[in-house]
Amino acid sequence: MAPTSDGDARRLPLFGSLCALVFLVNFGRVVFAPLVAPLQEFFAASDAAVGLVATLAWLGSALPRLPTGYLLTRVARHRVVLGTGALLTVASALMTLAPTIELVMVGALLVGLASGVYFVAANPLVSELFPDRVGRVIGVHGTASQLAAALAPLLVGRVLLVHYTWRAPFYLLSAAAAVVTLVLYVTAKRADLPDAAGADRDLLGGIRRQYRVVALGVVIVGVTGLVWNGFFNFYPKYLVETKGVPERTANVLLTVVFAAGVPAFWYTGRLADRFRHVPLMLAVLGSFVVTLLAMTVVEGTLGVAVVSLFLGYVIHSLFPAIDTFLLDSLPDSDRGSAYAGYSATMMIVQAFGSVVVGTLLGTGFAYDAIFRTAAAGLGVLVVGLVVLQRAGRLPQGAS
Repeated sequence: MAPTSDGDARRLPLFGSLCALVFLVNFGRVVFAPLVAPLQEFFAASDAAVGLVATLAWLGSALPRLPTGYLLTRVARHRVVLGTGALLTVASALMTLAPTIELVMVGALLVGLASGVYFVAANPLVSELFPDRVGRVIGVHGTASQLAAALAPLLVGRVLLVHYTWRAPFYLLSAAAAVVTLVLYVTAKRADLPDAAGADRDLLGGIRRQYRVVALGVVIVGVTGLVWNGFFNFYPKYLVETKGVPERTANVLLTVVFAAGVPAFWYTGRLADRFRHVPLMLAVLGSFVVTLLAMTVVEGTLGVAVVSLFLGYVIHSLFPAIDTFLLDSLPDSDRGSAYAGYSATMMIVQAFGSVVVGTLLGTGFAYDAIFRTAAAGLGVLVVGLVVLQRAGRLPQGAS
């Protein structure tokens, strides 16, 4: 991304360090998916218990988002981001000492807290660093985040293959987070920081003024994220138990799902700068419904791999589309506050995906029945939103 001014040039190192930190933050949030089976075996835990570990990571990501929105009305965004790096360093270090599944749950909650604070503070900061190309920089930032999701199954699989403990990824995460946080501190001191956040001083007022935009984002991403979280956290076990895919291959295919999100973030971020926001989001959501249904009927490793590739691409296209819609349209006076309200609410909704799926499995429901029902529910949502869009009832931007 070539700079267009001296100010941009001074901001690029900061943007680079933010991309490095978002990689680590998202790694900590998604690393529990490939660890579901190892954790279950190591602690002799139930499906519901290991599902709760992943849910707590996402619930932890949800809980601080609204308080962070208030904090951002008083504290500069880059300082809050620095705090998330320190919290991630400590939380992942504590995870390496957890002797029981209950303390793993606590560690997952703390790692989630770091990610929640980060995204609420960093996403508006990224959009304000380069206000003339919001979709593009959101896409690049999201690509860095998605690289972590793509590499997590590979790294965990490699660690387990050579008989290291499940704790090893957290040793690496803690050390890397400490280094990147220090680099971020240095680049922030040298950067020409934006002052767009100066007018954003009323958290509840900002949410109230932009409630229609916030509500649309919550409905689309919250409900879809609930389904997605429940799906991907049990994806390797689903393939092994339902599709007859070997465990090692299942972990590789989980990597395929996340790797498909790398070009999705990159390309869809650019599309979001060129096309109308709401139709783009609805097209992506409808594509996710189709591919999720296809996953429940496809057979054979090759067929599963192809559908997984498309599934990963379409679901990850949703996130840069919605973030660009929000951050590009919200005014400076409401951006951080309204985004925090959206982010907190949608994360609470989607955080329960893993424990819902784990609980349903524990009561005897089959994977395919769960995922088909979820896809059908999302299909109803898509139809309803399309009808409202055609009737001119959906917000197209900030009011």
